[in-house]
Amino acid sequence: MASNFSFPEMTPAQIAEGLRTYNIAPSANLRAEDIANPQPELLPNVFALFFANIVGDEPEEQLGFEVLQVIDNPEHHLNAIAFRGIFRKARDFLDSICFGGLTLRDFLRPNPRRVVDILSSVINYLHFRQEKLAALDPVVTEFDGCEEQITEFRARIAELQKAKEEHAYKEQMEEPAIQQLQVELNALKHTVQEFNTLQLGLRSRAKALDDKKEEILAKISQADFQLIKHSQENSKLLSRIVQSPEKLQKNLEEKKGVRDELKTLEKMAAHNVQEKNNILEMYTKACEKLSKHLSKICTLHETFTAAKASEKEVKALKAKNSDQSLELKTLRIKADEWQSRVHETNDRLKEKEKERDQRIGENKRKMATLKSEIESERKSLEDREREVQEKIAKAVDLCSQSDAAEVAGQKECEKIYAAFDEVYEAAKVYMEGIECSIKEVDEATLAITGQKIGA
Repeated sequence: MASNFSFPEMTPAQIAEGLRTYNIAPSANLRAEDIANPQPELLPNVFALFFANIVGDEPEEQLGFEVLQVIDNPEHHLNAIAFRGIFRKARDFLDSICFGGLTLRDFLRPNPRRVVDILSSVINYLHFRQEKLAALDPVVTEFDGCEEQITEFRARIAELQKAKEEHAYKEQMEEPAIQQLQVELNALKHTVQEFNTLQLGLRSRAKALDDKKEEILAKISQADFQLIKHSQENSKLLSRIVQSPEKLQKNLEEKKGVRDELKTLEKMAAHNVQEKNNILEMYTKACEKLSKHLSKICTLHETFTAAKASEKEVKALKAKNSDQSLELKTLRIKADEWQSRVHETNDRLKEKEKERDQRIGENKRKMATLKSEIESERKSLEDREREVQEKIAKAVDLCSQSDAAEVAGQKECEKIYAAFDEVYEAAKVYMEGIECSIKEVDEATLAITGQKIGA
């Protein structure tokens, strides 16, 4: 996998300063000479502090050179396991930053040049990591504010939901009163219609009474006119009275009949006047009743107006409820947007997991390549061993020919045996590390397979 950072070589002084800066120096008084002339415990202790302080793993105990020299001793089995764990983590970490090829020789017999390269890569990685974390600080700050906004929006949604429920509860509680007012309003409307009908009937009766009154007044005026006319005729007749008793008696009887007729008419007129007064009294009582009904109608009209005002308030509350529903929908849309951002973040995490799986596959392929290289080196060591045996045979032949050649041959054999012992011990340690690494890789493969099957 390609890296976005490089690891140029640093000086021992810069490396010592960087280790102290990131708190992964084995000792507080680490000097450049300790880097230029490294001890076997330098790299294990640096990587132990790196994994404890930077990566966040469980801290490993300090490993001294005497622990590294007695790995094969059963009493130091736990320290050997810790050493191998640090080596495995360090190798995986360096492979992940494209600095491969870490071997046990780098821990057991460190080469100054090799140690400078390894520590330079670690320091450069820490610089790169610090720059990336600094670049991500604004994003983290922005998302912190977004979390607060999401909390505020959720609180606002809960508050609006509570207000909506309270409003619905109040509306539900007021529904019987509104229905009762509606029933009363309908009854009042029906009563108003009845009163209007009654008022029209009373007006028609009052108009008929007025017509009848005018007719009676006309009859009274006519009777008065007739009375005056008869009085005039009576005066004329009195002036024409003759001395004849028969005629007088006859005229008197006629006048008496006229007078009786006039009295009858007068009684009829008085009776009509009495009827007129009774009708007027009844009309007055009807007007009083109408005024009372009109006052009741006004009261009902005021009640009807109040009911209309209540209907307007109900409509206003419904409009307010609809506005709150729209605001709630807007807040839900914003919440969905934040949810989509969370899904995007999850997708990115899944992509990172895929990249991690790819790295694991690459590491497995590298492990297979390394295994093949080890096999080839083992074969080459066997060839060298045969060559060494042949040389020993030739040296024995030469020693039999000459003492001087024998002394030189013995020295050469001793050198060859020393080199062979070193190679044999290094190969033995190397093979043990490889076997442990293969076991750990098998265990990790089984664990990853178990996790995938469990998922």
